[in-house]
Amino acid sequence: MVTAGLGTRLLSVTKEMLPLFRIGSNGSLSLKPVLQLIFEQLYDVGFRKYCFIVNTDKKTIKNHLTSILI
Repeated sequence: MVTAGLGTRLLSVTKEMLPLFRIGSNGSLSLKPVLQLIFEQLYDVGFRKYCFIVNTDKKTIKNHLTSILI
């Protein structure tokens, strides 16, 4: 997934970190960024290795992914 662009159209929320609600398998409701939901679905179908190429200006993405992957 390419996370290119400056995200200026959405101002404070970049398109990759746009929060979406998701209903879990047990019926619970959670709010997660689009990027995280995509990679959780890839993980569920067997993908285990990812390569993230993120602009150094997108610290929000780096910080979020670092916190959930470690």
